[in-house]
Amino acid sequence: MHQRRVLITGINGFTGHYVTRELEQHGWEVWGLGSQAEPGRERYRDVDLLDAAALAEWVGEVQPHAVVHLAAIAFVAHSDAKAFYDVNVVGTRNLLAALASLSTRPERVLLASSANIYGNTTGGALAESTPANPANDYAVSKLAMEYMARLWADKLPITISRPFNYTGVGQSDSFLLPKIVSHFKRKADVIELGNMEVWRDFSDVRDVAVAYRRLLDSDSAMGEVVNVCSGRLVSLREVLAMAEAISGHAIKAVTNPAFVRANEVKTLCGDAAHLSQLVGDWEPRPLEETLRWMLLNGESQAVS
Repeated sequence: MHQRRVLITGINGFTGHYVTRELEQHGWEVWGLGSQAEPGRERYRDVDLLDAAALAEWVGEVQPHAVVHLAAIAFVAHSDAKAFYDVNVVGTRNLLAALASLSTRPERVLLASSANIYGNTTGGALAESTPANPANDYAVSKLAMEYMARLWADKLPITISRPFNYTGVGQSDSFLLPKIVSHFKRKADVIELGNMEVWRDFSDVRDVAVAYRRLLDSDSAMGEVVNVCSGRLVSLREVLAMAEAISGHAIKAVTNPAFVRANEVKTLCGDAAHLSQLVGDWEPRPLEETLRWMLLNGESQAVS
């Protein structure tokens, strides 16, 4: 019996590393598409999503049973707004067109969108039915991607995920929790943050990888939009307290007005009920376990 073959776009990224490992551990044959030239690497090709011909050629060679589309311009403060739309919308459209042209189409296509599409003006637990209110070009591009993907709903078995904040070893220090971890690991005396009176929903990247694998295996996920989140709230001050308890090091946290967002939501949490319906019991690990992994075990597990 042949292994199921999955194509992961953005395979070299932070999330791609963990999704690759999760799928390989569960019997998938992983093929990759990325933006880095790696001569000699098996089952991988450096392909620009905007090069429709090259993309179609690689998809035709892979003939995937499933696709996990992670490739995107994801840094919200990216200076080139046009790049968000080129890659996140047009690039995704090129991928869907290539997949739809296959003689044997994939059994599942998982597109990673973002909880950023909900925006910063709605508090509380956000379900998939929460009206979209994107507040930046990244979020608008992801919402546009979702609408564009509907045009392919009759041709491809698409599932759209909306991950909330998640973290882990290997994530850039430009993100909040890795920034905090970095300060504690180097035993800094002071850390400058924005509004510390906020509560957020944080997941572990390893749990996100599990959710993606289980969504690929869920027949009921086809055609669905689903939040990927912990469904639990943690305050920024609790994060700092956890890091101090784990590391044994105390840091003075100060508010830098430059980091404070206007009209910031105090409480922002995802509703994981629909995810649980699609994948079964959903029990993500507590944030303290993730922080312990990042603070104490990160050196030997870091990814590029």
